[in-house]
Amino acid sequence: MTPYTRYASLEGRTVIVTGGASGIGEEIVRAFAANKSKVAFLDLDRDLGEKAARTIEKETGSPVLFLHCDLLDIAAVQAAIARVRSELGPVSVLVNNAANDLRQPFEKVTVAQFDWMMGVNIRHVYFAAQAVVPHMRELGGGSIINFTSIAWMLGIKDLEAYSAGKAAVLGFTKSLARDLGPEHIRVNAISPGLILTEKQRKLWFFDDEVLNKFLATQCIPKAIQPKEIARMALFLGSDDSQMITKQCFWVDAGTY
Repeated sequence: MTPYTRYASLEGRTVIVTGGASGIGEEIVRAFAANKSKVAFLDLDRDLGEKAARTIEKETGSPVLFLHCDLLDIAAVQAAIARVRSELGPVSVLVNNAANDLRQPFEKVTVAQFDWMMGVNIRHVYFAAQAVVPHMRELGGGSIINFTSIAWMLGIKDLEAYSAGKAAVLGFTKSLARDLGPEHIRVNAISPGLILTEKQRKLWFFDDEVLNKFLATQCIPKAIQPKEIARMALFLGSDDSQMITKQCFWVDAGTY
């Protein structure tokens, strides 16, 4: 097994991950817990969240706090972050991972559907960051890691609303980094390529021919695994990246 880097600076730090019950988010929770951080994660799926917390605690030996939370409810997000502070201490790292890449035929999207897509892809990102900034000021610094996507750069059919939200995440990241830099609060983004999660395999890449056609567009023609995204999040959360801010890291095997 490859001896991947461990980050001593992450030990004992409070980390929040949104959408941590499955897929990329679960691997990010696992990675920070393995580095001995105090990890809390928010997710709407109670059953998956409780299961993930138990599994990760058993694997890593680190306690993990799961909070059932609807990220569309900003008051609930704020309350969850306040609870994390109360139980684990001020937040040093926020990973805004949660999103939904729902395919929607452009001409059929309603106002309500569009608003839902903005809510699940950008709105909670903004307000979760707003809620943790006072914690990071108290600590004298911190790291906010937002998730964008290669979708808005590639121009993918039926992803207009998703792409709009993810492009907005990058704009928000760059502006916030400028605002908070003097306080040593870093803000960066990760842009994953095709990550072969169970959801992606089930909904969009169930056919090997379709999958292989996409992989051929990558410089490295290999499916990207969630753990490879988690390793980038670890680096950006750690002191090893203390002079990196206002950047977007494309973990896409060279697609873009």
